Amino acid sequence: TTCVRCSKNRRLRQKRVISERKLTRYFVDHRKVRVVGGQGGAGGHSFHSEPRKVFGGPDGGNGGDGGHVILKADQQMKSLSSVLPFYQGFNGERGGRKNCYGANGAYVYVKVPVGTLVKEDGEVVADLTRHGEEYVAAYGGAGGKGNRFFLSNENRAPTLFTPGEPGQDRVLHLELKTTAHAGLVGFPNAGKSSLLRAISNARPAVAAYPFTTLNPHVGVVCYQDYEQVAVADIPGLIKGAHQNRGLGMAFLRHIERCRFLLYVVDLSVSQPWMQLQDLKYELEQYKKGLSERPSVVIANKIDLTESRLNLQLLREQIDERVIAVSALTGDNLEELFLHLRELYNAYVKTERSQGQSPVKW
Repeated sequence: TTCVRCSKNRRLRQKRVISERKLTRYFVDHRKVRVVGGQGGAGGHSFHSEPRKVFGGPDGGNGGDGGHVILKADQQMKSLSSVLPFYQGFNGERGGRKNCYGANGAYVYVKVPVGTLVKEDGEVVADLTRHGEEYVAAYGGAGGKGNRFFLSNENRAPTLFTPGEPGQDRVLHLELKTTAHAGLVGFPNAGKSSLLRAISNARPAVAAYPFTTLNPHVGVVCYQDYEQVAVADIPGLIKGAHQNRGLGMAFLRHIERCRFLLYVVDLSVSQPWMQLQDLKYELEQYKKGLSERPSVVIANKIDLTESRLNLQLLREQIDERVIAVSALTGDNLEELFLHLRELYNAYVKTERSQGQSPVKW
């Protein structure tokens, strides 16, 4: 009985573990969607009649407007996977007797992650960077006019009424760019995912063999004063990523939103400073000035024997501040926490000096 129970528990644990390959099915950072506003309701056509007032005149009310389709940024959404390929607003109701107007069609709200870029025919039409921010993707059609609307001195018994207008019909491309304060930038197997697990509550997949993360993960670093700093583990890039090699644009798209960068280099390989040069080159080729954002160099895997000598060589070759850590053993993570907060405080000060509100998590 015990063996059967243990095997059952083991199977349950295995079901909870989702591989990195399966996770990519749930993370979608671009989506094509067609949005159509609701049809406006037709105008009413009727004449008022009651005892001793047979010719009461026209009393057909106007139709209701069609409902809009609205994109709304929601911080709880982390992917575009739940966005459907088609949305349509609700139609407006027809105008009624006794000058009754038809009800307007209800709006359709589509929740998208914060950081969603909306494009139409290759042009950016909206950038949803704040929680709760909305964009009307498709307007509903106007309601038709009832025959009461056409009453005049020249025409005391109009029979004319108009149908409702169709809603706006658009095809939009949604593109997600991860919004985080800091971005972990590094080549595959530099230890970015292990580092994010060590400093936050995020749990990206890690293993004892070489592989690369296939989609971004965002972890939140919490401080004693309840301030929270979001750190994104960006998928590792390779040389030529700006030419769309490897993960290519899938990596570079997500680094644009980060306010400051954490370059993660692997100290166990020879000439680790070459990693930093290649990383900055790829960023600069993708977008000019991207590599000049506030940053710090994190020299990972200091627990390995060959890393001690490489650390000294790295500090001699570059001018940036170097923080040597071990994501595996937790060595020197305290210095990283303190400097991460310094970078965050500088970002908040800069935003407020420019009259803008810093992004909060």
